[in-house]
Amino acid sequence: MVQRALLIAGPTASGKTALAIARSAGAKSLIINTDSMQVYDVLNILSARPNSEELAQAPHRLYGHVAPTIRYSTGAWLRDVQALIQGEGANYEKLIFVGGTGLYFDVLINGFAQIPEVPQAVIQQVEAMIQPLDADGRAELLAQIDPEMANRLQAPDPQRVVRALSVKQATGKSLATWQDEPNEPSILADFEIEKIVLNPERDVLRTRIAQRFNLMMRAGGIEEVEAINALELDASLPAMRAIGVPEISAYLRNEMTLDEATEKSIIATHQYAKRQRTWFRNRMQDWTWIDPLASRDQ
Repeated sequence: MVQRALLIAGPTASGKTALAIARSAGAKSLIINTDSMQVYDVLNILSARPNSEELAQAPHRLYGHVAPTIRYSTGAWLRDVQALIQGEGANYEKLIFVGGTGLYFDVLINGFAQIPEVPQAVIQQVEAMIQPLDADGRAELLAQIDPEMANRLQAPDPQRVVRALSVKQATGKSLATWQDEPNEPSILADFEIEKIVLNPERDVLRTRIAQRFNLMMRAGGIEEVEAINALELDASLPAMRAIGVPEISAYLRNEMTLDEATEKSIIATHQYAKRQRTWFRNRMQDWTWIDPLASRDQ
């Protein structure tokens, strides 16, 4: 049996979950998360993971399966997907990959340089090293230890610097060198693939983003941030940088009003959607582009 794979990409709040569930009907389908924030536990609401009603309509996997204490990498996601395909996924006629993380889709289709797994102890050591540094300090340190990666990183944010320095320390080779190695074959090489990008009108998406974030706040977004803050995690961890977490945390520290935190979160979501659209335009021109909201009442 030739299995089918449906890939649904799109900016946040563009209707990806609804389309995935609709397209799961009529075949034995498995929906697989392809979003780098929806992998984390605790952030059920603020990461816009499918709710219980949506989860009941089709099997979903790789949602909320990673502790927020972990720096979950693209390579780790791809390994989890490969294990899923070779195991439970083999029992399904169609696998539906849905999310907004362009790099996940890229490695899914084009393969991934096989970078050795870095021990957690090395990662923690590097995190402690860069913790007191600002952006300029991180850039300077990276330039000293791994100038090749320093030239590749446009912005020395903590996550990327930790990744680069950890790989260099653990393997003795620059992450750039590993990235330049030939990719492993795509794990979907034997699949019949359909690729869709959701492309709603910008003003419609902006309205949906604002409406959804306000719903998140009423549905328990503040309590979710309280729960993750209670874990006392490193502020540079990906889960702690999810949209809404820094803003609501500032509100909880009385550094801004609730309205300000909400507005800043909505603005950050707009900016994120813009970055997603840029990625899709640059890397997914050969996909089928549709506006899933065009016929809906707004």
